[in-house]
Amino acid sequence: MIELEQLVKTYGDLTAVDGLTLTIRPGEFFALLGPNAAGKTTTMKLLTGLVKPTSGRARICGFDIQTQPLEARARLAFVPDFPFLYDKLTPREFFRFMGQMFRMPAGRIDTNAQALIIRFHLAESADRQMEGLSHGTRQRIAIVAALLHDPDVFVIDEPMVGLDPQHARIVKDVLKERSRAGMTVLLSTHQLDIAEEMADRIGILHAGRLIAVGSPAELRQQCGESLGLEQVFLKLTAEAQKP
Repeated sequence: MIELEQLVKTYGDLTAVDGLTLTIRPGEFFALLGPNAAGKTTTMKLLTGLVKPTSGRARICGFDIQTQPLEARARLAFVPDFPFLYDKLTPREFFRFMGQMFRMPAGRIDTNAQALIIRFHLAESADRQMEGLSHGTRQRIAIVAALLHDPDVFVIDEPMVGLDPQHARIVKDVLKERSRAGMTVLLSTHQLDIAEEMADRIGILHAGRLIAVGSPAELRQQCGESLGLEQVFLKLTAEAQKP
């Protein structure tokens, strides 16, 4: 569902992503970890077509994001760490707009939107202009808008920012349910407990390179010790810094 092949992105002398190759299977929940400036957000922008690679390829459901962008994006949803919303619209109006962008029938838009409004506790906010809503509410709106067209691939950067524990639990449950139903999820986060709880596999980026990939248990085994994920992460990234 997601294929990255020798993906490289440079900005002048800076190499943000360095020869990244990765395959994520249908229905897999994959978490991408890494320290600041490791290349996580750049990888997501390359995958979703927001940034053009210096070299290499990224494919969604077999479609190249650069040469077949409409086919790839029709199967994709992306929630960035700071999602853009139209402040003068209400959430319900925004959902209709997003559904129309994906050429969904009007009836399906309304049915999907209403189910998600209820699931994400947005009923009280659904008909208020978004400019007056809290950050956590806006984050839930962005996630609902991305799920509206039932994407095959869901890419999300730091999903729990601004969410209280109750709504964070809802997001976790919905993403896991969708993953079990066949949606592929790629999640980037600094919160290691979320990665350990949610992910089937975890990839660790350092300086634009994928230094480790595997299930939480496999990563612990790779370190040869009975360590928590935090200790595994710190050990692997420290080793990657050695000359």
